[in-house]
Amino acid sequence: MKIFDYDWSLIWDYRGVLLGGLWVAVQVSVVALVISAVIGLLLAVLRLSRPPISWIATAYINVFRGVPALVSVVWVYFGLAFLLGINFSVFQAGVIALSLLYSAFLAEIFRSALGAVPPGHREAGQALGLRGSRIFFSVILPQAVKVALPNIGSMYIGMLKDTSTFTIIGLLEVVRVTQNLVSTTFQPFVFYTAAALIYVLAAFVIDMIFRFIESAYTRPPHGRLLAAVRRRQRRKISELVEEMGG
Repeated sequence: MKIFDYDWSLIWDYRGVLLGGLWVAVQVSVVALVISAVIGLLLAVLRLSRPPISWIATAYINVFRGVPALVSVVWVYFGLAFLLGINFSVFQAGVIALSLLYSAFLAEIFRSALGAVPPGHREAGQALGLRGSRIFFSVILPQAVKVALPNIGSMYIGMLKDTSTFTIIGLLEVVRVTQNLVSTTFQPFVFYTAAALIYVLAAFVIDMIFRFIESAYTRPPHGRLLAAVRRRQRRKISELVEEMGG
């Protein structure tokens, strides 16, 4: 059978259903990305700490970097839910599973990014009498985020694709929707090709978004943005002077 003999018009007919599956995958992955970033940053700081705290963080990272997404969501949806006595929704289970996995990967990204900040910047903050937390959040972390952004973008593409494994618990993402359509139309080649194209296009869009964020984050401000930044800098300098004076 030739490729043109397939009914490709079905993709357009069911475009709303397919895009609905993509929207579910985006929601799960975005929520999981935010949670993973917070946990990952905490793990990175803990891993840079002294033993035995660093050992605990290292163990977590090494364990969950080796667990497949399919196994993780089964653990959460059936195992963790049973242990805690909580009936997770498929959305909640997907978010938790992705957060457990990708917080480990993001921890390594943040650890590398934090290590890339020159030690002299921390020493300069200490010389000015700043508290350790103030140095971290105002000096170290902003620079580390610039280094980490490209890798976080690549990681998010992986998160979005890993939602395809959550079809096992019934999450209505792209693959699950595709399976449902195939069962009624008997056109697997058409709809799985459409699913692949959706993921590819989504990857391009995500890459563009993160490139824009990276560019906006690293490009020197100008115009009204420059004026706002200068006002913020002057305010911070005033707060610093008051803090040192106090």
